[in-house]
Amino acid sequence: MVCRIFQPLISFIYGLVIGGVSRKSYIQMMEHEALDAQKAGRIRVVVQDNGPIHICQDVQQLWTKWERMGLYVFFLPKYCSEMNPIELEWQHLKKDELSGQVFNDELELAYAVINGVEARGERGNYSTQRIKFNSSLIG
Repeated sequence: MVCRIFQPLISFIYGLVIGGVSRKSYIQMMEHEALDAQKAGRIRVVVQDNGPIHICQDVQQLWTKWERMGLYVFFLPKYCSEMNPIELEWQHLKKDELSGQVFNDELELAYAVINGVEARGERGNYSTQRIKFNSSLIG
């Protein structure tokens, strides 16, 4: 599973978690984004769907903290993934970078995703950054 933050024509920040994103890994990524917003002194808005991890009680309790740090969460209407530009980027990644490949395991797929994101960033002239989670903190 991939946590991702996409700023069209600017950057693609993502965290790659083999096996799925947990509430803890999502919170860790959002904490990272909140700290970056605070350090930059600029408001950052994350657009996302209404996935269970995005709206769980543990996360809701952090919204006020994140807003004080300059990170705001904007939710798309339900069932409107076409309004989220990351979905189009993800579609292109699958169609242009991963299509036709067969992967022996999740690790091989993970490396292909990393290489695909970097290749798209180079071609699109935008930066890519992979957030590396401390696996001992994720569960």
